[in-house]
Amino acid sequence: MSNPLKKTMVYLGLADEEEVYEEQAAAAPAPRREKVVEKTAPVTPLHRPAVVRQPAAGAVSEILTVHPKQYRDAQGIAEAFRDGIPVIINLSQMSDADARRLVDFASGLSLGLFGRIERVTSKVFLLSPENIAVSGEGAVAQADPEAAPFAP
Repeated sequence: MSNPLKKTMVYLGLADEEEVYEEQAAAAPAPRREKVVEKTAPVTPLHRPAVVRQPAAGAVSEILTVHPKQYRDAQGIAEAFRDGIPVIINLSQMSDADARRLVDFASGLSLGLFGRIERVTSKVFLLSPENIAVSGEGAVAQADPEAAPFAP
């Protein structure tokens, strides 16, 4: 019912809907039926590396200490940690907002690579890869940031 006059006549009850439909059906040509060809694109599966580049359990020969000044220094931290090198991050030279962002990034990095992040002091964090065991008194996360490093 594309004709507004016919729609108005049906609305006012001056014409039946069936009559209007029959007129339209007689006037309209029969639709052509085309073959529908379904096209599919080839799917390439993603392959994850079977072996992650990490040194053997006893072969750690370095620990990287980083003193980042800006958030963009996170790339170097990520590259070293991805290669299986433990990283100590000292955030004392960063603003609080950037330090929070970097700690969030490092936390996600350690979670994604099955490592661990531990707070040493209020501004120092240790990122240890999956194959590195950190031993101590077990109170690393509760270290007192206000405590003096040397007792008199």
